[in-house]
Amino acid sequence: MLEHERVFQRIANQNEGIRASGTEGYDASARYVMRTLENAGYRVRKQVFTFPFFRELAPAELEQLDPAPQAYETATFTYSGSGEVTGPLVPTNDVLIPPPAEPGSTSGCEASDFEPAPNEPAVALIQRGTCFFEDKARNAEEAGYDAVIIFNEGQEGRTDLLTGTLGRPFDIPVVGLSFADGRSLYRQTQRGEVTMRVFTSTESDLNRKTSNILATSTEGNPDDTFVVGAHLDSVTAGPGINDNGSGSGTVLEIAQELADYDQPLRQRVRFAFWGAEELGLLGAEHYVSSISNKNLGSIFANLNFDMIASSNYVRFVYDGDGSDTDPAGPAGSGQIEDVFTSYFDSQGLASDPTPFSGRSDYGPFIAVGIPAGGLFAGAEGIKTEEQAEVYGGTAGEAYHPCYHIACDTYDSVSVKATTEMTDAAADSVLTLARSRTGFFDDGSFRSPQKPKRSNYHGHALVR
Repeated sequence: MLEHERVFQRIANQNEGIRASGTEGYDASARYVMRTLENAGYRVRKQVFTFPFFRELAPAELEQLDPAPQAYETATFTYSGSGEVTGPLVPTNDVLIPPPAEPGSTSGCEASDFEPAPNEPAVALIQRGTCFFEDKARNAEEAGYDAVIIFNEGQEGRTDLLTGTLGRPFDIPVVGLSFADGRSLYRQTQRGEVTMRVFTSTESDLNRKTSNILATSTEGNPDDTFVVGAHLDSVTAGPGINDNGSGSGTVLEIAQELADYDQPLRQRVRFAFWGAEELGLLGAEHYVSSISNKNLGSIFANLNFDMIASSNYVRFVYDGDGSDTDPAGPAGSGQIEDVFTSYFDSQGLASDPTPFSGRSDYGPFIAVGIPAGGLFAGAEGIKTEEQAEVYGGTAGEAYHPCYHIACDTYDSVSVKATTEMTDAAADSVLTLARSRTGFFDDGSFRSPQKPKRSNYHGHALVR
């Protein structure tokens, strides 16, 4: 598996330091995966789809020019437009300072929240709240504003520098701000005119092409198939060797080993390498939405491996039965969780539950009722003292300090985490592939209620 990660690192080195979908770095990663699978004897399918591509070409800048010059820490929203705007700052008419006890600000959610834009370039100031960032930015744009600042709402957990996605490409710059800085700017606007400069440099393409790579075992019952997946793309800020070269390298190595396995498989295994996960689970969403109802019905489970080599890791297992976190996964997910926890128990290794938050490629599967499970070693979350006592590492620091930045290189991954998590992943695949009975009392792999399609757009629904 580490050999695959080294190849991904070399590909990134040769392609601007990234492997993001819609770039040559991703295409080269996909070619490597396809070639490796074909050499192992798989018939490989490349599933091409289009998606709204985005990357930041230079860091955003935000300056107050009058009445007192000051630079602010800011961040470009995903799908922000590119440009430089200097003009008066105009807050919506329903900013709540102090903020409500619970999230509830409707700032920017209605067209009537905006004062008429002046006859010059102007910047709208909007508070985070109950509606989506896309709605706030669209309303500001339609009201005639040339740039948008969205600041955090102010409750516990909603005070830091705000980042987010707009869900689709915009023409105007949209940047984020912390609650403290947004409050300061708002109060200054109540005393007189404030002039701001907003700068963003971005690249967007509404119809950029990318692909999923799919390979299915020749053995096993085609009516009982489970999908083993990991996203292949990185963010545009770095090579993504932990996120998610670790998961995709694991799935690739398991596929190679399974091709040489000398015992018959009872269930069919489909290996999937998803594109455009970092812009909203788009590859997995495309796959689930594009397959026929018959083929959807043949899929009895999804295993997902995303970030399993984090440097300050915890052995997280998705909490399928919801016994420790909320919500539970679809029926059968608890049994998948047991496969992982039983393996770790057999090795004398602790594990912790992690919730089905919808942050990775299992999301579109559980949205149509397909049981899911998987492993995760941690991202930007902070390791607790209790976790450090069990797993080692450093309490008070992120599980992977290089999450979504340029230092997510081969040198940042934990070999120890890789060894432990990859073995558990391989055990889970072989367990499901060789199982005689399914998740339910009658021995079947499916709930009596068939999966139903739903409109899953979790990637854009950020508030």
